[in-house]
Amino acid sequence: MAKYILQRVLSLIPILLVVAVVVFLLIHLTPGDPASVILGDEASPESVAELRAQLGLDLPLYQQFISWFGGVLTGDLGDSIFMDMSVTEAFFSRVQPTLSLAVLAQIIAVVIALFMGILAARKRGTLADQAVMGISLLGISVPSFLLGLFLILFFAVELQWLPVAGYRPISEGLWEHLRYLLLPAIALGAMQAALIARMTRSSLIEVLSEQYIKTARAKGLKEKIVVYKHALKNAFIPILTVIGETFGTLITGASVIETVFNIPGIGQLIINSIERRDFALIQGSILLITITYVLLNLLIDLLYGLLDPRIKLNRR
Repeated sequence: MAKYILQRVLSLIPILLVVAVVVFLLIHLTPGDPASVILGDEASPESVAELRAQLGLDLPLYQQFISWFGGVLTGDLGDSIFMDMSVTEAFFSRVQPTLSLAVLAQIIAVVIALFMGILAARKRGTLADQAVMGISLLGISVPSFLLGLFLILFFAVELQWLPVAGYRPISEGLWEHLRYLLLPAIALGAMQAALIARMTRSSLIEVLSEQYIKTARAKGLKEKIVVYKHALKNAFIPILTVIGETFGTLITGASVIETVFNIPGIGQLIINSIERRDFALIQGSILLITITYVLLNLLIDLLYGLLDPRIKLNRR
């Protein structure tokens, strides 16, 4: 187990290198200059050139990359040009809102999806099954930002049950924290709920057709015991895979929802950094998100062995 984990962690290095090269080139080859943003449109070309030299932006791209990635390998992601702090400090100062939003959205998505998926599998071919599949198709089709706007209009503006936008940290109270996150979490988790529900239905239908399930029913076991104790456990591995992937998507794709609901999270941080051309902050944030995504996939792989002891991890 320890050897497998070490291999997976070491495999992170080439992934980071590829991501670093792609992100670095995309950012630096895209029109725009931090020096021009800092000094404004009325700055003289001489002033812009002087500031570019101070920031090291006048060096060839390969020298800038080697300098930056060398720092990454030692744990130094550089400093934000606009926030007067290191990239690591800026990133982790925005982690809590995004993590809280992603966790709540995932809880909502999993609860709704498992209920819908199990119902559709048990009622396969009936009106309930068709209704669940129709709702899941709608959930996949409607963009999260559009659903968020509808939720704001109905629950915040018309009914005035929840805040329109904003964020309150958990230190101000759990209920206040959840009130501000509930609508964005529903908007963010709706598409994930649809995907998980479809996978739950598909996987559970396949397991319910197995011979041992038929044997369990023939022995007179209650349908709930057959479905929840025997079938769902064996059907859960592909469901867990989708849950893990969707949670990574929630973290990486929260930027639009954070903008709609004015949540000061990582997504909004990256968008603001792109607008300001804060190269180091963009590069460092994307790298940290990539590391999080890879480690999350590693955790999912380890959970496979807990769910099914027959699965052996690659220990070569």
